[in-house]
Amino acid sequence: MTTQEVADKLVGLCREGKYEEAYGLYAKDAVSVEMPGVPNEKTEGLDNILQGFAQWASNIEESHGGTVGDPMVVGNHFVVPMTSDVTFKQGGRINMEEFCMYQVENGQITKAQFFYDPSVMGG
Repeated sequence: MTTQEVADKLVGLCREGKYEEAYGLYAKDAVSVEMPGVPNEKTEGLDNILQGFAQWASNIEESHGGTVGDPMVVGNHFVVPMTSDVTFKQGGRINMEEFCMYQVENGQITKAQFFYDPSVMGG
């Protein structure tokens, strides 16, 4: 798949709430990077990324909505603006806005990096 095709597929799956299927676009040795100072700032390997997502999702008490914007592709990277409005079991309700940047090689996502205001997360 081209970078545009990967971007379109990821956005489509995320808009449908099919996050676990979206991780099927990741390479086995993919890397996920959060903002500096945030727990699990760098996660290496798809299995570890999936485990981190499952842990994050298990802490959500209720989802109030969110948005997945249109991807902007440049070379082998693409950026997607996303928002989420969730209430965590501990920590209360959080409205989060972020840019999600993805690097694509050989039709798979090899790096995902997330840009947001960490203070929104209570950190």
